[in-house]
Amino acid sequence: MSSLRKRKETHDVFSPGKLGPVTLPNRLIKAATSEGRSPEGKVTQALIDFHRGFIEGGTGMTTLAFCAISPAGFAAPGEILMIRKNIPGLKKFTQAMHEAGGLASAQLGHAGPVASKQITGSQPIAPSRFINPTSFQICRPITRDEMTKVIEQFAEAAEVAADSGFDAIELHFGHLYLVSAFFSPWINKRKDEYGGSIENRTRFAKEILLAVKERIKDRLAIVIKLSMDDGVKGSIWLDESTETARILDETGAVDAFELTMGSSVYKQMYLFRGETDIDGMAQTQKGIFRLGVKLFGRRMLGEFPYKDLYMLEAARQFQPIVKHAQLILLGGINDYAHMEQAMEEGVSFIAMGRALLREPNILNKMKQDKQGRGLCIHCNKCMFTVYATTNCVFTKEYATSSKVPV
Repeated sequence: MSSLRKRKETHDVFSPGKLGPVTLPNRLIKAATSEGRSPEGKVTQALIDFHRGFIEGGTGMTTLAFCAISPAGFAAPGEILMIRKNIPGLKKFTQAMHEAGGLASAQLGHAGPVASKQITGSQPIAPSRFINPTSFQICRPITRDEMTKVIEQFAEAAEVAADSGFDAIELHFGHLYLVSAFFSPWINKRKDEYGGSIENRTRFAKEILLAVKERIKDRLAIVIKLSMDDGVKGSIWLDESTETARILDETGAVDAFELTMGSSVYKQMYLFRGETDIDGMAQTQKGIFRLGVKLFGRRMLGEFPYKDLYMLEAARQFQPIVKHAQLILLGGINDYAHMEQAMEEGVSFIAMGRALLREPNILNKMKQDKQGRGLCIHCNKCMFTVYATTNCVFTKEYATSSKVPV
């Protein structure tokens, strides 16, 4: 198996790294994991404390997870709404991260077919009429006028992030959220210029990217979270996702791609790998839905064995395609040896989720002992804490968190 082509110079994870117009103190990024600490769609002290823990633990940049670009775009309870009236709280967030010695990124997205009317109050939208096989929500096709509005909302949310002091934004073009759903021939059945060929199915994402770049110029680094494949038959696969990356990369507007896998619509465990906690998922549901999870949850969520660096093989396909942007690797990274291997193969930055939930100070720990292994066992019980307050079930943060807006 060939390794990634090395880019100019290989850096250690502890070395500073330039990402577009900003420089991270090191190469570790806290990946976006929905926090559940914003019950009113606002920044809370609990949210600030949660992320500051990662920065104080050595992480170079932390990502504020899923900031919805509109009320219709929420994916789960307790997420931030990225609008101007929330700038005061967002400024407190970024100031706290900077004072702790790190940088802050905001993940911007629209849930699309992942949304539910119970959360947003409106019928979910998708590129075409679509029934979400997990939630059974019927999604209506998004109109051209609504697409224009979504493009403007992404640009406005990006400017809000810039005005709030964020160092980077992450455009969520993965996991079959709205933009990613356009890439998927399973969901996108459109007959206009946004359906059909992969060039057409990438058009909406490109228009969003260019509108964002035009609005914020070089004030922030622009990261795109891009699904390499989603584990769903007939949906996103590498032969087309590499073309999407090429098209977006050629704009020159992307500073980095954070490469990901999986779907939040179906076979969700393809992203996480490891144990499938059906009992944990069932406890988040009520009535007939709880019974449904117990009976059919394993079939819906899927079962995929965990292995270290499980996204690296697919990520290798993007190295010869992406000419301008850098690559951020995610998935199955749990100790220094994993980071070292990825960096040696030409990855510019490392993103970690579950391992940092378990040990926010993992990078400081590795400075002391590069041979040590992270404590995360990939039990995936943290997956379902998003319905309350996202945390590792083996830590005390959930019991002590506060949800008072600041």
